Amino acid sequence: MWRDLAPLGRDARSGGYRRYAWTAADADCRAWFRTQAEARGLTCEVDRNGNQWAWLGDPLAGDAVVTGSHLDSVPDGGAFDGPLGVVSSFAALDELRRRGAEFVKPLAVTNFGDEEGARFGLACAGSRLAAGQLSRERAHRLRDGDGTSLPQAMAAAGHDPDAIGPDPERLARIGAFVELHVEQGRALDLSGDPVGIASAIWPHGRWRFDFGGEANHAGTTRLADRRDPMLTYAETVLAARREAELAGALATFGKITVEPNGVNAIPSLVRGWLDSRAADQATLDTVVAGIERAARDHAQRAGIDLDVVRESFTPVVEFAHTLRDEIAETLARRPSRDTGRAVPVLSTGAGHDAGILSASVPTAMLFVRNPTGISHSPAEYAAEDDCVAGVIALADVLEGLACR
Repeated sequence: MWRDLAPLGRDARSGGYRRYAWTAADADCRAWFRTQAEARGLTCEVDRNGNQWAWLGDPLAGDAVVTGSHLDSVPDGGAFDGPLGVVSSFAALDELRRRGAEFVKPLAVTNFGDEEGARFGLACAGSRLAAGQLSRERAHRLRDGDGTSLPQAMAAAGHDPDAIGPDPERLARIGAFVELHVEQGRALDLSGDPVGIASAIWPHGRWRFDFGGEANHAGTTRLADRRDPMLTYAETVLAARREAELAGALATFGKITVEPNGVNAIPSLVRGWLDSRAADQATLDTVVAGIERAARDHAQRAGIDLDVVRESFTPVVEFAHTLRDEIAETLARRPSRDTGRAVPVLSTGAGHDAGILSASVPTAMLFVRNPTGISHSPAEYAAEDDCVAGVIALADVLEGLACR
């Protein structure tokens, strides 16, 4: 499976992946998912929001156990973020069949659409739509960098954009959702454990800062006469680092657009996107407020116009404690556990579909060790032995939830 999936959407120059929602690379990944489902005799369907489901058993029976993740990527992303969870889900089903497990509940493997938000700027769009956390009207207003709207992209890919929206009936038939994911950090590497359990997802969001100035000639305009928004943007980037360090939080300006974007032109507009995350809501609010305050102070002194828009936000997610504790007990009883330690329970600053669904469905997550701690990069990595350990752990969890 890994060999078949690896070339899809990979950029030859960077070595990273560009599997953006509703593109040819996305279609290739969806075809791969369908092929894997059909090879296992699973019933494959696409829901109203473009999420893929591969079913073992009757999806209408209720109390289903669902696992999976996503196949899309950030720009030049790594091979493991999302795809490891999907591949491991199919492999865990293979393992359960090898064991002769008898299923007493429906089981599904999922591929949620547009989890990364790389094309339209909103993360977890597929699961947000299903959970009613993204309205059809707002989804229809989303546009990519080329001006293509989400409805146009979906229609071009053969999906009906007018059908998107909340899917409470489907979610009501799910008894538990378990997502396996490569760890996006080094906690497991430092503890020496191949697999861990998620406890919570930090609150996080994305804010767009629009700095408006005055375009002018770079070679003839005196420094004293300039209204250069790039300087105010640069001061804001530095302020974000200071505020995050003071609060023990995270703040990143990772995307920027400039108008008119000429080498010899002073910009008229600099637009930067802030990603900020913290262990609790109060800390996150303090950090973002401090960044905006600094930006407005610098803008006022420099005669720069500033507009700040919150584009997305996800509050703190505490995964279902009962399900988490049940999974911890299941993994602690495994014969392969010989360390004498409990399976580590970790919080994370990264958002996931499991976090979005947690408001509607009991959800849990497993993490697989990432020795580099690097994610959203071609350097992202997990050793084969650890990936196999993740598959076995997921199989054990699914067996406890869905089998006799």
